[in-house]
Amino acid sequence: MQDVHDAIIVGGRVAGTATALLLARAGRRVLVLERGRYGSDTLSTHAFMRGGVMQLGRFGLLDALVAAGTPPVRRTVIRYGDTEQVVAVRPSPYVDALYAPRRSLLDRVLADAAIAAGAEVRFATTVTELLHADDGAVVGVRGHDAQGRRFEARAPITIGADGLRSRVAREVGALTYRRGQHATGMVLSYLSGLEVDGYQWLYGSGASAGLIPTNDGLVCAWVGLPADRFRSALRGRPDHGLVDGFAEVAPDWAARVADARRHGPVRGFPGVPGFLRQPWGRGWALVGDASHFKDPLTTHGMTDALRDAELLARAVLEGEGSPARLEAALVDYHATRDRLSLPLFEAADRVAAFDWELGALRELLLDVSAAMRPELDHLAGLEPMSVAQPVAA
Repeated sequence: MQDVHDAIIVGGRVAGTATALLLARAGRRVLVLERGRYGSDTLSTHAFMRGGVMQLGRFGLLDALVAAGTPPVRRTVIRYGDTEQVVAVRPSPYVDALYAPRRSLLDRVLADAAIAAGAEVRFATTVTELLHADDGAVVGVRGHDAQGRRFEARAPITIGADGLRSRVAREVGALTYRRGQHATGMVLSYLSGLEVDGYQWLYGSGASAGLIPTNDGLVCAWVGLPADRFRSALRGRPDHGLVDGFAEVAPDWAARVADARRHGPVRGFPGVPGFLRQPWGRGWALVGDASHFKDPLTTHGMTDALRDAELLARAVLEGEGSPARLEAALVDYHATRDRLSLPLFEAADRVAAFDWELGALRELLLDVSAAMRPELDHLAGLEPMSVAQPVAA
């Protein structure tokens, strides 16, 4: 008996399970293959921007995150050296506040929702190769589970949602046609005993820092540096970067960060320049960080993932019936992704240069904010996706 599905998704984090959720709600047979374990954590800055919160609301997932104790964020504080700007979160449909859930919670909520919709989600499962038809089109995957048991699964579309170093992207030879010129290295940790009102974005000359309230009374504290400086100063010793970084960027926060109780190690991310990859081909597509990646200073990655999950799910459904129809739908997915992503991609890369004067930085950040507006307009204009009706017994 063959293991046959309407879609196979490699990667079961935000982009993968969100795509699975939408396809499964439309009545499609979806298989998700995730290398990690259910409810495991992953490196993240956690913060959703308005578009991401809108998607969580539209997908019906926001209430579960709020019920789990994710604190509402009703203002953002942006500090440029000694100048501080406070931006209140303006309520709009689906968005009464911003949220920054722990990934161990968010990924679990998404996976549970996909499973409840009918998707099959296999954790601790590794994809080792793609299957190809005689004409080269991708037709499925091979892999093994945690016990080493091998499997083979087939589908008309295989979706790579497997992150920056995507195996799917590598095996299909997905072209990277746009690269950023700069990259931010980051250190982050979770702290308790730290009172933080809203998102805190802090900028100094050549460095940045942030404080993000998340679940269980914790705050995600991070410091961002140019990637070359991160490598020379902090590689192998990220714990030195956290307090030192706050002392450099926001001295008034440094003592409080130093005195706070740390939960877990200080973790480091050395920085990767942003990129856009060709996100589709015959029998395959990419979504999330496998598809494109912006510098993490924007904290926009999860918002991108939820946006593109819907764009791709709509394309897969629209393209059913023939390879030509699917190709046309994926061409449109690609074009829409780039139209909504490129302005923010370019603005984020300029911020990640860390060569700004503090007086000019405000204009750069206004460019970042303006680059998000087309995304919000596009999402607000989408009709709700159809949900398959259960078959009567």
